[in-house]
Order: sequence, then structure tokens, then C-alpha cells
Amino acid sequence: MLLVYIPKITNRCDYIFKLIFNELLGLDVNLTNNSDDFLTFEGPKINYSSKIFGDELFFDSAAILFETGIKVQELQFISFAGTVAFFPVYNKKSALPFDPFAASFYLVSRYEEYFPFIRDRYDRFEANQSIAYKNDFLKKPVVNIWALKIKETLLKKFPALLFPKKNYQFIPTIDVDAAWSYKQKGVVRSLGGYCRSILNRDFSEIIRRTKVLANIIPDPFDTFTYQLELQKKYNLKPIYFVLFAEYGLNDKNIPVNNPKFHILVKTLSDYAEVGIHPSYGSNTNPKKLQLEVKNLSMVLNKEITRSRQHFLKLTFPTTYRNLINLDISDDYTMGYASETGFRAGICDSFLFYDIDQDAATPLRVHPFAVMEGTLQSYKNISADNAPYHLKQLIDEVKAVNGTFISLWHNQSLSNLDEWTGWRAVYEKMIELAHD
Repeated sequence: MLLVYIPKITNRCDYIFKLIFNELLGLDVNLTNNSDDFLTFEGPKINYSSKIFGDELFFDSAAILFETGIKVQELQFISFAGTVAFFPVYNKKSALPFDPFAASFYLVSRYEEYFPFIRDRYDRFEANQSIAYKNDFLKKPVVNIWALKIKETLLKKFPALLFPKKNYQFIPTIDVDAAWSYKQKGVVRSLGGYCRSILNRDFSEIIRRTKVLANIIPDPFDTFTYQLELQKKYNLKPIYFVLFAEYGLNDKNIPVNNPKFHILVKTLSDYAEVGIHPSYGSNTNPKKLQLEVKNLSMVLNKEITRSRQHFLKLTFPTTYRNLINLDISDDYTMGYASETGFRAGICDSFLFYDIDQDAATPLRVHPFAVMEGTLQSYKNISADNAPYHLKQLIDEVKAVNGTFISLWHNQSLSNLDEWTGWRAVYEKMIELAHD
């Protein structure tokens, strides 16, 4: 057990010390604001304050963990451990040249996303507005790196301190935005598809649609058997997120009352975890979100506890509050569409901290590191070059024994059109990421 002296125990302090020590380092931690108890304690201990008592292990503190609400933080950045750190401290007796607890809280709470910002065309906070992107550490799980530096510092002072072994994990996830490309769309949508192809003089599309609807060739988005083969081959434990919403401008999956769609969802649930992929439209409509969760729950005949927002539409703190109100316990939206890397600076799950309410919540956030659409559509990276970028991220996660979560879509495994060659990319990623 580690004792931490803090002059004022706040919810923020309690949250971030539990995240760093309990969850990332596997060490029990107790906080105290009683200096006498701290000084007489004979076990491993650290002093997190601005006042030094003696020769104890001392971490100089920034102010943010003792504040409430949102305040503009004058961030300064320094080089540290091959990457970047912020909230530098100037007491030379401090164990580290910055406050890792303050910096970690700033990142995992998504503090910067509570301020006004310029939204992209889907009303999202873009990667290029983040401090991680601007200071070139987006592709580093810095919170994990800092936690290991804290561990290293503790062991120098307390060499008998025991830390449990932490294991690397790989979790592949699949978003089902459209279960089929041509099938099960209904007469009106099929005719509309033909009309668009005629107007665009896309005769190859007309031929393909006709062959699929005539059952001459398989639907290109129906890659689920292939996914099951990979799952068995590599002993994977994937999670599927199914868009189960009424048709809308940005929500165009199969009608939710389609029997074959129900069969597919049930089949997926037989060999993998299935969560809700809340529609774009539900992000500002809690009643719509509630209906989508309820409908999927009824089809699967079980409670829905996992989610990932369609279009990665994430608004703080509203999106997460809406999920909590529906008893969603785990969300997998934490990542960017336009860039790969670590949006919250961490590659392990953590509890969402609601800054407005100044409290930790029961919702566990699972950050993903890469989406295939980011590489192919946003970054224009070819299938030949994609494995290089994937390996960099995987190696970063393995270096800190974190959790590598990938985001793929069933249609990107079709190996057709813009996705030609991306099946091989997916298999290569599995080989690289598989432990």
C-alpha cells in the first residue's frame, strides 16, 4: 500500500491517483491530508504538495487538481522521456520536472474539449485542435509512459515495493454501419440506387447490384463469415457495434424491423460481444437513443451495456451523460476520425470524469488507437503502406503493456473498389497485434 499526502483531498485527486496507481500500476493507494499521519507512516509514501517535510519522495503539484470548474490553463511544454510533458514544476527537489498527475487529469478528462472550439462538418472536435496534435505527442500513450516513470521513481526510493505484472491486450472492434451493400434495402432504396448509377453512368455498379440481388454473387459488405474464420484462427474476442436506427441523413443501415437483419445480429452475438452503435441523429435526441438501445436489446434478449457513437460523434459531457442514463457501462468512441493515436493520451480504459459535476462516473471509456478509414480516407495511405503505420501504434502500446483497440468496418473487408487490398492489411494488423 502506498500513502499519498495531499494538503486538500479533492474528487480530482482521488480520481487521478486511483487511475495511475490502482488501475495502471496495480498498487493500492490511500490519500491523507494529515501531516502527522504521513510523517509517522513507515511504509512507501509520497508527498504531493508544494511543501517539503524532509527527505520524502516529493512531487511538486500544479493547481488544477485542487480547482473546480473549467479554467483556462496556461500550459507550458517540456521534453521528457522521449516525448512531451506539461505542467512543469520548478522545485528542484521534485521527483519529476513536471506534475504527471495534473497532466494526466487534463488529458483523460478531455479538459480541453469543454472549451469553445471550431467544429468540423459533423459537429466534432478535430484532432488538429488538440494539444497532443499541436505538440506532436498524439501517437504516444503519454499517460501510460508517465505512470511507468512514476513506478521507476518509486522503486528507486522503495526497492522492496512490489508491482503486479501488467499484460498487453488486443481488442478488435467492428462497426456495422451497413450490414449489406445491396441486399435487404427495400424496393425504394434499391430503385434509388439504380437511378444514381444510371445518372453517374456507372454501369459496373448496375451489373454488380443486379448480380447480388439475383444471388449470383455475394453482397460485398457481407464479410461476416470471413471475420469468423479469422476469429477462430487467431482466437480473437471482437466486439461488434451495430447501427440499429431508423433511416436518416447520416444513418443508413438496414431497416430495424428486417427479419434477416435480426438473424445477422443474433448470429454475431453467438460468437462475439455486440453493442449499440448510436445513430448520428441520437446524439442530440436522448429519446431516440433510448429507443435504439431498447430495440437492439429486444432482438438480442439481453441488456446492452457497450456502445460506440456513429461518426465518432462525441460531445462533452452530454454524450456520456446520455449513455449513463441508459445504464451503458462501457463506451468505445474515444478516438479521432481524422488522425490515429491516443485522443485521451492513454491506451487503457478509464472511468469518465464529468468536470461539470466534478465527479467520477461509472462509465468506463475504452480508447481506440486506429480506424482503417483514417488511414485510407483521411490520410490517403495506401494498403501497401498501412502496415507500417499500424506497427508504430501497436509497438507503442506493447511498450507500456497497454490495450490496443482497432476500429474496422465490415465493408472495408470487401476487398473491392477503394478497399482493394485492405483485407491483407487487416490480417497483417492482427498478426502484428496478436499476443
